[in-house]
Amino acid sequence: MKIFKVSLSGASMVLLAIQLGLVGVVAATYLVQRWTNPRVWVRTAAFDPQLPMRGRYLSLQLIVDGCQSTLPSAGAANFLRDVTGAVKPGHYSIRGTEPVRFRARLEVQNKILKAIRIGNEDAGAPGQLVHGLPGVSCDAMRLDEPVAFYIAEHAATPLPLQLGQELWMEVIVPSKGPPRPLQLALKQNGLWKPLAFD
Repeated sequence: MKIFKVSLSGASMVLLAIQLGLVGVVAATYLVQRWTNPRVWVRTAAFDPQLPMRGRYLSLQLIVDGCQSTLPSAGAANFLRDVTGAVKPGHYSIRGTEPVRFRARLEVQNKILKAIRIGNEDAGAPGQLVHGLPGVSCDAMRLDEPVAFYIAEHAATPLPLQLGQELWMEVIVPSKGPPRPLQLALKQNGLWKPLAFD
């Protein structure tokens, strides 16, 4: 039996150092974001991406509060009115038969993830695509881009949810890019149960 000698050339060592450096930069960026960016718990909705390749992950859309946003068309908003017929400020629902979509910046305010519409004057500003389904309240809009939460191969999935259950995700909200997942919890009858997938 022959044992082949493996020798690393100078070029191989340089390539290895570059790859390790890139991985280190990405890891350091994520660690800094964990310490400096806000965290918030957000209710989720299951999302089926219809991809040919699927792994052991949950694809979830985050439910955000878009009530501070003016919609691209004022006619798309159905505002609540008081007994005199005057419009009540704040909450509204989506009117019409088609979803309303807009770009928004994400902010954490009073432990709630808010989506604030980016106007035409700030067209170049970074943001996330948000949509509101017809008839849905403005505080139950969704981010278009789902968040993939990876789970261990042998772990049991919490989906589908039982009656009265809600699936919540703790996320980091960076200044640019989509929220990044940290952990999941089930909420039922006001009680929280953190989920472990080890």
